[in-house]
Parts: sequence; C-alpha cells; structure tokens
Amino acid sequence: MNASFVSFLKRHATVLILGVGLIAYVLIAGISGSCPACSAVTSLVGLSPSDESESGSSSLSAMPSWELTDLQGHPVRSADFEGKVVLLDFWATWCPPCRKEIPGFIELQERYGEAGLVVVGVSLDEGGAAVVAPFVSKEGINYPVVMGDSTIVEAFGGIASIPTTFVINRDGQIVERHVGYVSQNRFEKSIKSLL
Repeated sequence: MNASFVSFLKRHATVLILGVGLIAYVLIAGISGSCPACSAVTSLVGLSPSDESESGSSSLSAMPSWELTDLQGHPVRSADFEGKVVLLDFWATWCPPCRKEIPGFIELQERYGEAGLVVVGVSLDEGGAAVVAPFVSKEGINYPVVMGDSTIVEAFGGIASIPTTFVINRDGQIVERHVGYVSQNRFEKSIKSLL
C-alpha cells in the first residue's frame, strides 16, 4: 500500500469505523422492523417502558382522553374521533421503521377514510412542529398529525419503542397494540372488521 493511503487510514480510522457502523445500523433497523434508537424514545420523554409491548396484543380498555396540538398549533382531542375507527401511531421522523409504515397509513386513510377510519400520527420528535411539518408535507401525509408529550405517552401505559400503534374501535376501545413495524396488510385486516 502506498504511504499516503496508510496515513489517511490512520488519521480517519475513527470516522470510517463510525460510518460503517451507522450504515450497518440503518440496514439492520430497516430489515428487522425494529430500531434500537427508537426503543430509547421512552427515555427522551422521561418515562419507563410499559410491560405490555407485545405486537398485536389484544385488550378492551378504553382509549384514554387526550388533547394535543396539531402542526399549526390548533387543539386536537380524542373526542374529535368518537364513532370512528382510529389507528393511533406513536412515531418520529428520525425512526426508520416509523417512516416505512407511513405510505401504508396514507393508503389506508385514502381507502377507508370515508368508511370511518382515521389514522392519527402522534409525533414524538423533540424538535416539534418545525421539524415535523416539512416532513409531513414532503411525504404527502393525508391524516392528522399531532405533537405528542409525556402526558399522552403515560396515558397509553408508556411507549417502550416506536413505532407503537393502537387500533381503536368505534366505541373508543383499544383492541390491538402493535410495537415495531407492521405491514399495511396486517393493519388492513385489523380495521376491516371494525369498519
């Protein structure tokens, strides 16, 4: 090897190792549907993870009442969705599995919105609406997006990882909780029987 190349490798070894590690991390997160950094979201909002984190776990508890703000600062309340089937998705712009689910949510909202489905994105981005609004616009998100906080995370039993999505029936009962990436087809099966 030539001396200048060896010298370059010695000077930049740390950067190269970090770069390779970051690429591997992104690939693993995208393939597995889970994101180690996304699992740390609970610590970002100051809560400990819930013990209930099974994908597709079933329960019949009432959806907690909540009030958050949309990206324009207007209040959005859980009561706004009474009588609707709701997919309530806790997510963030920086989370690869969260971003992977978005096209499916857009399609479901388009296909079943008139039948009574509402997808609601609860962003846990620390940068607030200033970070989320451009992302929503760029991705063409056609469903309500609100800015989450520790109160809603706590109300839903703690969010151990994102994405975490709740399927809520027309009576306001939580019927499923999914942690990690879930396909559009799986969500479609869940909501069809509720519409």
